[in-house]
Amino acid sequence: MPPVSLASLRKGARGVVADVSDDAQSLGDEAQSTVSRRLLELGFIPGETVEVIEEIWPGGDPMAVRLGNTTTFALRRREAGAVMVAVAAV
Repeated sequence: MPPVSLASLRKGARGVVADVSDDAQSLGDEAQSTVSRRLLELGFIPGETVEVIEEIWPGGDPMAVRLGNTTTFALRRREAGAVMVAVAAV
């Protein structure tokens, strides 16, 4: 199964980060960081496990994501869209 966007996953989905795509979307900070650069700095690197642990309803935005075994982040769907995940079989 090809990697899918983290933004398309729902609560309980697990997988492994396959790639972080560079969409050149600026965060507007002084360093001209992009969303993809910030995600890489936070630890969304290829090979790291990821799990969607919560979604806010209605709309599912933001989503809570566990990275590895301990770190939890809240991501907007547009940010999560830059992370490509190889989904684990259920």
